[in-house]
Amino acid sequence: MGKLKRKDYQALLEPMQLELAAMARWVQHTGQRVLVLFEGRDTAGKGGAIQAIAEHLNPRQCKVVALPKPTDRESTQWYFQRYVSHLPAAGEIVLMDRSWYNRAGVEHVMGYCTEAQYRSFLAQTPVFEKLLIDDGIVLFKYWLSVDQAQQEKRFAERHLDPLKGWKLSPVDLKSRSKYSAYTESREAMLRATHNDDAPWTLVDFNDQKRGRLGLIRNLLDRLPDTRVDEPVLALPPLKGKLHKEHFGVLKPIEPFVTT
Repeated sequence: MGKLKRKDYQALLEPMQLELAAMARWVQHTGQRVLVLFEGRDTAGKGGAIQAIAEHLNPRQCKVVALPKPTDRESTQWYFQRYVSHLPAAGEIVLMDRSWYNRAGVEHVMGYCTEAQYRSFLAQTPVFEKLLIDDGIVLFKYWLSVDQAQQEKRFAERHLDPLKGWKLSPVDLKSRSKYSAYTESREAMLRATHNDDAPWTLVDFNDQKRGRLGLIRNLLDRLPDTRVDEPVLALPPLKGKLHKEHFGVLKPIEPFVTT
């Protein structure tokens, strides 16, 4: 299966983004609370998938959450506490670029948590997520997978591209040799937290364009009928002459000039 050309990808993505816009109207109209977790290996493409979903949605309604490492105070709280404040309210969609599953992944593999904390997390997470679902939150959990050869290629691209250098952290470099350990940790996480109430969905992101399309299609197909009958807003022409901008106190900077 060959890689999609950008124009073909955009042609396939656009109708899905229209469906996402309809979904957002349904969420707002019905007061639903939608939470989508994006997990996966470094370089898999979590940010690009989130961007494809959120690109044409109202950022006041569709919120992207990507938390930094815990503060000293947060590290002493109940583990799930700092995530709770970011859960969606009525009419909102929250897309989490990594989530509480950090504990089952990087924290466990890199030794940032104790074994007791890790075991406690695996036991508590199904209970925590069941509470969210019972309260009415619509929860989706996606794991984005990528082969090590493709991961190494993307690491190299980030290393050489000054516009992507911020994506390459010291933790990423340390984790490169732990591909198998991350696999083992993922499988343990799935055994403990994949269930009928909050199932995981794995998506192949070796081809990121196909991965995004597959993920979005899966998300849309798992939602109920999201059509909402809304009146079409009229946009009548204005009367009179249209005004040009005019300035008194300050003036705009000079237009940008190409060379």
